[in-house]
Amino acid sequence: MSALAVLAPTTASEEPQPAARQRNWKPMLWSLPPLLVVLFIAVYPIVRVLAESTVTPTGRDTSVWSQVLGSESFRNALWRTVFIAVSSTAGCLVLGAFLAIVLAFVPFPGSQVVGRLIDTVLTLPSFLITLAFTFLYGTAGAVNALITRVTGNNEPALNFLSTPLGVILAEITFFTPFVVRPLLAAFAQLPREQLDVAASLGASPWRVLRQVVLPEAWPALAAGGSLVLLLTLNEFGIVLFTGARGVITLPALIYTRGIVTFDLPGAAVLASVQVLVSLTLYVGYRLVFVRFTKKEN
Repeated sequence: MSALAVLAPTTASEEPQPAARQRNWKPMLWSLPPLLVVLFIAVYPIVRVLAESTVTPTGRDTSVWSQVLGSESFRNALWRTVFIAVSSTAGCLVLGAFLAIVLAFVPFPGSQVVGRLIDTVLTLPSFLITLAFTFLYGTAGAVNALITRVTGNNEPALNFLSTPLGVILAEITFFTPFVVRPLLAAFAQLPREQLDVAASLGASPWRVLRQVVLPEAWPALAAGGSLVLLLTLNEFGIVLFTGARGVITLPALIYTRGIVTFDLPGAAVLASVQVLVSLTLYVGYRLVFVRFTKKEN
């Protein structure tokens, strides 16, 4: 009996081990399908592009990188891309913050309709904005036709669509809702009692806005601005439809190299730079977001 009593706990402790191992393997097995999907959708294209960027007529080396990165067209396209993205993001932040504050704190008839229209813009493709700009501000658009009728001058008064300014204005129009929506969500969580107390203590509307409203809105503003910066940095449709004749950004240069001239290694080098810049901005956005989150906690 004593021997059986000694052996019984040992047998009982050894029996659950296979079941424990099986339970430990199950999460890993379930994680394999999404991991394979991510590898196929995200990692493989990047690796394929990097491999294509080293292809030369004599084999594989980094000569294509040196040639492309040292060209003036690349430097001009990179500078123009960053300039347009930063300018558009700044415009979206200013206009988006103004619209969100008005919609959230200045009630007026039709404010809900305006909010729904802003949400509708999020569902539209970007080229519709460029077509609308062409119909309105193009050389043969409605605004130029009206100015010609009033002044009698046959020369178009507005001719900015094929310039960086035209692209910036179109991107501000299209991407501003990406700032307005998170700001409205942040303002909706702001306690009204806090605003009432600040106002009852004699604080002016500007002071309430600066010291109460905006500190609560910084995380949403940073998130919306980071998203807009990433989107404008990679925007191609607006550039193609609006400023195709006079504006060559990095995505447009990739399209020209890869599709028009069929220079796949050169296009792969440019695409690799584009991915690197986008990933750097995304990492920066995550660091800023984590910093704001820690401050709130």
